[in-house]
Amino acid sequence: MNMEQLKSRIEAVLFITARAVSLDEIATILGEDTETIEEAILELIMDYSTREGALEIDDENGYILQVKEDYMDLVELLCPVDLKPAVLRTLSVIALKEPIRQTDLKELRGSNAYEHVQELVEKGLVAKTRDKNGRSFNLKTTPKFAEYFKLKGDTRSLAKILEIDKGIKDNDGEKS
Repeated sequence: MNMEQLKSRIEAVLFITARAVSLDEIATILGEDTETIEEAILELIMDYSTREGALEIDDENGYILQVKEDYMDLVELLCPVDLKPAVLRTLSVIALKEPIRQTDLKELRGSNAYEHVQELVEKGLVAKTRDKNGRSFNLKTTPKFAEYFKLKGDTRSLAKILEIDKGIKDNDGEKS
């Protein structure tokens, strides 16, 4: 795989995960060594910074693809006005990994995920049902979510197309 292909695959990982991802996680997902990933991601960061686009890769707590501060007015205009960025990130995780157990979501997004889920359920974007053992809830997006975001098909399709879902754990904690 050449450097341009690797940078594209890293970009896809950052887009799909919608959260800060460590160098080791990216290397594992893509099946590459961390030194190669680090070189590619540094080039990718430079690419984003030199092209003066609306996106950037932040590397404060891992790597995350995000909209630059200068363009946040567009994000607020196009995203649900009532959803804070953290709630929107939680919704993204639910959509990409659905159905997901609430306890697994908490591990990925932290203890605030419970409050986020409550808000998303109240807005009708997420459905919450008891799992078979009754200890947690299963979460998945609703038709209102798909309608609001004008989505067609299943949210895991993009991950499968990009062949990176092999690094995403399913509900049983095993790689799919």
